[in-house]
Amino acid sequence: MTPGLSSGEAADRLAADGPNRLPAPAPPHPLRELARQMVHFFAVMLWVAAALAWIAQMPELAAAIVVVVVLNGSFSFAQEYRADRAAERLRDLLPVRATVRRDGHAQVVDAARLVVGDVVILEAGDRVSADLRLAHGPGLQVDESTLTGESAARSTATGDRLHAGTYIVEGHGEAVVEATGARTRLAEIAAATRGAVRPRSPLATQLHTVVRLIALIAVVIGFGLFAASVVLGRTLNESFLFAIGATVALVPEGLLPTVTLSLSRAAQRMSAQHALVRRLEAVETLGSTTFICTDKTGTLTRNQMSVVTAWTPAGTVNVHGLGYEPTATLTGPPAALRALAASADCAARCSPDAHAVARRDGWEPVGDPMDVALHVLASRAGVTHAPIPGHRRPFDPRRRRSSVLDADGLHVVGAPDSVLALCHEVPAAARDAVTQLATGGLRVLAVAGRPPSDSRLRTDDGSPDDEHDLDLLAVLGLEDPPRDDVAAAIASCRTAGIRIAMVTGDHPITAVTIAREVGLVRGEALVVEGTDLPTDDAALGALLDRDDVVVARVTPEGKLRIAHALQSRGHVVAMTGDGVNDGPALRAADIGIAMGASGTDVAREAADLVLLDDHFGTIVAAVELGRATFANIRRFLTYHLTDNVAELTPFALWAISGGSVPLALTVLQVLALDIGTDLLPALALGAERPGRRTMSGPARLGVLMDARVVRRAFGVLGPAEALTSMAGFVLVLSHGGWSFGDTPEPELLALASGTAFAAIVLGQLANAFACRSESRWVGATGFTGNPLLLVAVAVELVMLLVFLGVPPLADLLGGAMPDGAGWALASLAIPAVWAADTTAKALGPLRRRRRTR
Repeated sequence: MTPGLSSGEAADRLAADGPNRLPAPAPPHPLRELARQMVHFFAVMLWVAAALAWIAQMPELAAAIVVVVVLNGSFSFAQEYRADRAAERLRDLLPVRATVRRDGHAQVVDAARLVVGDVVILEAGDRVSADLRLAHGPGLQVDESTLTGESAARSTATGDRLHAGTYIVEGHGEAVVEATGARTRLAEIAAATRGAVRPRSPLATQLHTVVRLIALIAVVIGFGLFAASVVLGRTLNESFLFAIGATVALVPEGLLPTVTLSLSRAAQRMSAQHALVRRLEAVETLGSTTFICTDKTGTLTRNQMSVVTAWTPAGTVNVHGLGYEPTATLTGPPAALRALAASADCAARCSPDAHAVARRDGWEPVGDPMDVALHVLASRAGVTHAPIPGHRRPFDPRRRRSSVLDADGLHVVGAPDSVLALCHEVPAAARDAVTQLATGGLRVLAVAGRPPSDSRLRTDDGSPDDEHDLDLLAVLGLEDPPRDDVAAAIASCRTAGIRIAMVTGDHPITAVTIAREVGLVRGEALVVEGTDLPTDDAALGALLDRDDVVVARVTPEGKLRIAHALQSRGHVVAMTGDGVNDGPALRAADIGIAMGASGTDVAREAADLVLLDDHFGTIVAAVELGRATFANIRRFLTYHLTDNVAELTPFALWAISGGSVPLALTVLQVLALDIGTDLLPALALGAERPGRRTMSGPARLGVLMDARVVRRAFGVLGPAEALTSMAGFVLVLSHGGWSFGDTPEPELLALASGTAFAAIVLGQLANAFACRSESRWVGATGFTGNPLLLVAVAVELVMLLVFLGVPPLADLLGGAMPDGAGWALASLAIPAVWAADTTAKALGPLRRRRRTR
């Protein structure tokens, strides 16, 4: 027995090395995070627009823009405030207390006071407090799944290293502390998690491009209007203020809140389907996913070990029941059922501490999952007994078996090659069963025993051994079954053009078997162990960028490299995981997906998306919603840009005509269109549900504002709105006695301006329904498929009447309520927009066919 350190030595080392705690990074200050939401590119552009509006003596416009920026930034901040705390959660994996030997006797101390050289006393169920070197521990088994991903407990030997954050699942022993706090393996993973930088999402990249383009167009137009105004005889000051107002008016102030609220609504839908979004941009990123790297244990499988079949000398028994529920249906000959009960009793005695307990949401294992499965089998076979005292030898990696000698005899369970060698007779059928079960991907155990005797097992102190001439009782096949929905989910991903690879810390044979069972591997599989991965990231990406890939026994650093290698090949990578070891890769991937029910806090906090039900199939539903969200953003982007064309036309016509045609819209009317009438229909378009073809074919990448969007907004829908609004404006003026080049009376100009304003609003009403589909005409999509759009359109009409019919507001904006003729002219915008849209959609297939010839 090692005496351990003295209290004085421990105190000196604690003062020198510091407490056994993971480094705690300073969390970002909330005000700093809030400020970050206010200064991204689009927000800065709007701040500049507000300042220019103030300079242009339009305080109402400046105030409205500031409100838009502040509300949008505050909303985004509230959604993402808790997104970056993965490293803090790692500290929670360290236990509060530990048992050490100091001054020659055992004592319990705060785990934070452990120091290098301390002798730690370990028992089953303990969580390892620091990095240790095992000094003594017969049969000690460690669950390292949170660090390595390996689902099976690791057997240890004297001199092995035990890492902080792992669990002792069987045995007892003593170990010496080798590293504490920041020097542990757990701390290295914490550092890697903090150091992994999230890449910019595809949505952020594309919005950045769109906003820059719109800003450039607005500035160019502003300079053009400034020049035109000067040429027409206005003073420099008047021309400058006019150009600033027009430039600000052309900035789509409603685009940013529309995007944010659309993503938020999609996040709420995902939450209803058990997928919790932790970063709003992750909604669209998930829809852009082209490669999924999925873990095995707990992701594709249930993480519940069960005996599913048993060979006995009297026949084979099949167990129809999964998980740790103590009841199940057993089918087989009566003699085989009796033999199974005897063998299950024998196997369960070899691990008396393992058992399953009932929880509110099911049965939970206590101890090594394989040992718990043996106890559950005994319960299912009808075996009930109290533990019998005996001499026990825990599982040993050299012996590959465990055994116990009690009053009822000798009981042995372990690897078939270890146990069968001790049996005096092994039927050929037993060896065939071992081969068949192993080939089927099951974990195989052999159970044997012999009647009571006076002999004793060999122990470390040299006691006699009686593990020979055993009677073979059973060969058991155990599995961690796949989740029910995984196969269908993988098939859906393939239909959507998404590649999938299994990236796991588990054994390659087990991994490939599960991969084939769920359809992840269909043909010849590429199976690579983590130690065999190419050192060059380019070669690594080229190796893995294919179907039917299984990467086994991979390290946390390996997962991180895989994510970077695939990203370098242009993939949008989703990485799933549930353990501490998955943290860095989850954070570095384009979309990190953690298991919510079985995953660790570290994985959940590092991820962008948390599956609350741990169902891989939930990923498919989330991908579908992500793709639908991307399509919706294209819909309301088209809607916004169409409005900009109609808003720009009056200014362009005024400039081209040299001022002979008065301005049809004021700057404040443009703002009223952008925020007052357009915002709700745009938000409703962001709530469109996924269509039948959403998951058909690969994701659309880098095409938020492509030629199709530009052509529809600037070449079809926008001109239709602009022509009808300007036609109505000019006809009302002409009907009132205005002639080209004259200055109309203020009352007549307000009446004509109100007509143009109404025409644009009604045109946008028609545009909203047209934007529901990029290929089908309005009649095919229907008018009732999106109830929110109906509500939004109704509110839009009410706002139109308010803007034109409430005198103080109408006077401020510069328009008046149209008369009967004006309303008739404005109403023509609806059929004009639908006719232009229907014609363009009918001609679209013809253009595509000509391009493919």
